[in-house]
Parts: sequence; C-alpha cells; structure tokens
Amino acid sequence: MSEISRRKLITAGLTTAAGAAGLTAAVRLADRTGLLPPGPTSLYTPGDTLTYAAQRLLTRHTLAREFRRDQISPQPFPNPTSRKSDEYKRLEAGGFAEWRLTVEGLVERPMTFSLADLKGFPVRSQITSLACEEGWSYVAEWTGVPLSLILERVGTMPQARYVTYHSIQRSWADSIDMDDALHPQTLVTHTFNGADLPYGHGGPLRMRVPRQLGYKSVKFINRIRVVDSLKPTEAGGSYSWYAGI
Repeated sequence: MSEISRRKLITAGLTTAAGAAGLTAAVRLADRTGLLPPGPTSLYTPGDTLTYAAQRLLTRHTLAREFRRDQISPQPFPNPTSRKSDEYKRLEAGGFAEWRLTVEGLVERPMTFSLADLKGFPVRSQITSLACEEGWSYVAEWTGVPLSLILERVGTMPQARYVTYHSIQRSWADSIDMDDALHPQTLVTHTFNGADLPYGHGGPLRMRVPRQLGYKSVKFINRIRVVDSLKPTEAGGSYSWYAGI
C-alpha cells in the first residue's frame, strides 16, 4: 500500500472517530496498515491508535523544535528520582569507570560499551524542550551518541520492530519503535548543558527522545534490547506507550 493511500485511510478513520463503531474501525484500519501501537487493550486503545497512526504518517520525518542557546532554562527542573541503589553507589564511587551499556537482542553483534567508548562515538548536541506529562517543562542542551549509530554498530536484524531500554534503578524500562530509534534526535546522552550528566537528570547515561513526553527519556540506562515484540512492562507501564508531541 502506498504512503498516500495510508494517509487517506487514516484520515477516514479520524473522520469517523466520533462514535464507538468508528473507533473500532479505526483500530482495525491501523492494524491492517501496520500502525497499531503495542500494549494491552483498554478504554484508551482507540484514541492511542489514532494518535500513533496519524502522527506516524504525518510527522514521520519531522524534527522536534531546537532552541537557541540563550533560551536554555536557567534552572532546569530535575524531577524526583528514586533512592540510589547499592550498585549505582558502587559505580558512582569509582567515577562510573565500570559503568557499562549492554546492547543485545535481535542484533548481529551483541556488544557492551563503557562511558569512554560512548564518548568516542561521533556526538550530536541539541537544545530541546523536555516536557513532562505532569505539566512542567524546561529547555536544555543534551549531548550524546545518536542511538542510530549504536544500532548500526551492533547490526540490527531485519525483524527488529522495537528498542527497549532499561535503567539500573528499580525495574524502570520503556521502549520506542524503530522509527524513533533511528531518528537523528534520539540520543544516548552523557552531557547536559556542557557538563557530565548529573544524577538528578539521569547521569551518567540517559535516553533522550525529544519527540515524545519526558517519561520516554529514561534515566540511568545500562541496557538496550532490540526486539520484535514487547512485554507488557515495556509497552507503556502506567502511561500510554506512545507519547508523541
């Protein structure tokens, strides 16, 4: 099916979304076009489906807004984080020299990277807004490795559909589809406003997904998995799986 035809189908689904029958039809439509988001079915599934499908078709290649340096927030808000785990404290005491990012799953060459390894990759810096689902936001400069470069290094397999990323703190994890994983603004960040990423903002490594709400930018990441399907815990948790803005 051509991209234009898909756009017409999604537009038709949006037009008929006023009633329950229209919403059901929209879900079936998105499923047929391969634009049905993962995760459990719920009262919000039709709305999530329409949001995901419409944004994917209409904004697939767009960039999140980037700001000037003089627009950086003077006091970026570090939202509360959980207590440091013993393992985190141990790695922190050693200056994170032993911190490792493992990349595994549907890849040709599973690999593990140190912070020094990642800082040796080509970097990208962006000044973007992190918007929280709770209503606050700030503008900051994020610097790191495009996730696409890491995935290129390990070699993703053809059946790959999603990338999950996991935090050393608690059982914190989230996921994105390959469109967002390969997007040039999706970064594994290690630098924040010109300095090492601080604890409050997820240091030493944080996933940064500027085209989605803040909860998709998971802090303290130490593992990435490439998969063809998602477990319930990786497909949204307490929030919608797709949080495009």
